[in-house]
Amino acid sequence: MRRTLTLAFTLFTLLSNAQTTITGNVIDPSGTPIQGANIYLDGTYDGASSDENGSFSFAITETGIQTLIISFLSFETFYLTTELTKMSPLAITLKEDVNSLGSVILNAGTFAAGDNSKASVLTPLDIVTTAGSNGDYIAALQTLPGTSNVAEDGRLFVRGGDANETNVYIDGLRVFQPFSATANNIPTRGRFSSFLFEGTNFSTGGYSAEYGDALSSVLLLNTIDEPDQEKTDLQFINVGLGLGNTQKWKKNSLSVNAFYVNLKPYQDIIEQRVDWIKPFESLTGEAVYRHHFKSGTLKVYGGLTYTDFKLIQEDINTPEGINLNLKNRNLYLNTSYKGSLGNDWTITAGTSFANDHNDILFVTTDVTNNENSFHGKLKLRKRFSNRFKLNFGAEQFLTSFSEETENPDFGAFQTSYDNNSTALYTEANIFFSKKLALQTGIRGVHNTLLKYTKISPRASLAYKTTSKSQVSLAYGDFYQAPQQEVLKYNFDLEPEKSSHYILNYLYQNNGRTFRAEGYYKSYDGLIKYDTNSPMFNSVFNNNGDGYATGIDIFWRDNKSIKDLDYWVSYSYLDTKRDYRNYPDRATPNFAAKHNLSLVTKYWIGDWKSLLSTTYNFGSGRPYNNPNETLFQNQKTRTFNTLNFSWAYLISQQKILYFSVSNALGFDNVFNYQYANTPDSNGTFSRRAIRPTADRFFILGFFWTISDNKTDNQLDNL
Repeated sequence: MRRTLTLAFTLFTLLSNAQTTITGNVIDPSGTPIQGANIYLDGTYDGASSDENGSFSFAITETGIQTLIISFLSFETFYLTTELTKMSPLAITLKEDVNSLGSVILNAGTFAAGDNSKASVLTPLDIVTTAGSNGDYIAALQTLPGTSNVAEDGRLFVRGGDANETNVYIDGLRVFQPFSATANNIPTRGRFSSFLFEGTNFSTGGYSAEYGDALSSVLLLNTIDEPDQEKTDLQFINVGLGLGNTQKWKKNSLSVNAFYVNLKPYQDIIEQRVDWIKPFESLTGEAVYRHHFKSGTLKVYGGLTYTDFKLIQEDINTPEGINLNLKNRNLYLNTSYKGSLGNDWTITAGTSFANDHNDILFVTTDVTNNENSFHGKLKLRKRFSNRFKLNFGAEQFLTSFSEETENPDFGAFQTSYDNNSTALYTEANIFFSKKLALQTGIRGVHNTLLKYTKISPRASLAYKTTSKSQVSLAYGDFYQAPQQEVLKYNFDLEPEKSSHYILNYLYQNNGRTFRAEGYYKSYDGLIKYDTNSPMFNSVFNNNGDGYATGIDIFWRDNKSIKDLDYWVSYSYLDTKRDYRNYPDRATPNFAAKHNLSLVTKYWIGDWKSLLSTTYNFGSGRPYNNPNETLFQNQKTRTFNTLNFSWAYLISQQKILYFSVSNALGFDNVFNYQYANTPDSNGTFSRRAIRPTADRFFILGFFWTISDNKTDNQLDNL
């Protein structure tokens, strides 16, 4: 018995001596103790929690080198790998998790529209339910500050830049002809269905080094990764009809959409200022295929559009009017892959291709052109830690353009070019803390046609001033190759350049968002020519320059009044430029000094209706009166429009929709055209350039057929 007790006592003593006690203290960066931190040895059940003083202590029986893990919500997990004998006492300071809710965001110059973005000012639903947008995402973005409402064009004019200074991307890949073909002073629309996209980033300046060849802005559209259900969508509207179907199986899904538009019913009801010989008609087909691999997603998009119309436009110099016949065919293909390579590496790769073909009869001049464009892209991203992430990549752009012009008086003229450019970039995201972050990058591009190499630095800094607000700074240089209208006549040119300087303030709290942004943008090397428009005998140079400066204000509130969501945006713009055939610096016709938008959306539960209104205001835009000596010497009347829409939920899967643009029939004037020669009194007569019609309306019925009987069709709008 004595031997047994002695043996037991000996074993107990040995085990007691084999135990090691780990002690320490856990605090945050300000020195405040952290209570409730979880402390344990990796791969064991040995551990403890810190007390109100941040202290912890626990005994272990393990030996040798081990890994101690300390974690707490909103802080980065701490790892310590060393000999157990060196783990006591410990003084641990946990770093704030820069990816947690409430951390600073790099947002200078960028408006995000996505449910998962911390900087979102819009949702995907906003894009298609804003009154006056009529389902066009471009029209919805024109209610944001920084844009000018150039209603006779329909494209994005950003901070004093013309529409050619904004590029559009789908899933990170360039869209070469993002807008439907149209004629002068008749607004265009985006080619793509708004229902394809689940996220949007609209940069009004200072955008990432990942993108280039745009002096003013980029619009990034992200397609849906995975549809929520199988369904069939039917759309019947007064100017067309649409059909869509989505199928899902295993790791795959396929969405197909088709839409036919014919404006004849609308043009027969609403008096037109254009003599339509053949009303605008288009047919669009789209398909998106998705496949989910174990560590990535492949998406393939294809879109084909046919457009055809004939019209006679009024012209002060041609009594019989200008006869225009246009047929356009556009094919766009986009393939992208995004996945993980392991060890915190991710890869994004893809290609896009576009073929755009036009047959144009302008009076007696027959023009046929064809453009093939290709974009290939590879991007790698390494996450070294929550605080440091590095992106780098390469891009290749290939463009082949040819055009043949025939005129019975001047004969035939042919032109063509092949424009290839290669770009490399790298960009780092550095989070010094939850309050301070830096994004810095550099982009280099080489163009073989124009024989230039340019380097563009970019940087953005953000600091969180309070838990609900922050300030940001951004700077960048941006280059853009001359446009097709110039390149088809001249290759001996440099790229145009702009430099952006941006200061941003952002406040977000409980459904309320306030943004204020000031900016200055300089232009150098703008293209000039000595004719009214680019021609084969024009003299071109890079002697143009200019500037744009202003303030953008945005306020959105969906909490103060029950069932009411609204936003207000205001832009002040001061800009002048010397480009094209301008004799000197002047404010271009598309730039209004003041732009204001008010958007409201009100849900009436008893009526099962969503009512939306949009009011747009623009101060008078400058135009040139040849009867005066000063260039761009007068301004048009102010621009006003009030748009209204009503969506009535017949059932969870059926909705009746009505919208009218310019409901009050404001008499807007965009510009004036003057005669080429003066009359007998030596005065140049003029005519006002107005919208093709005072109002535009849509009456439609939307029906979703799916197995999900509780699906809310209003959310699909």
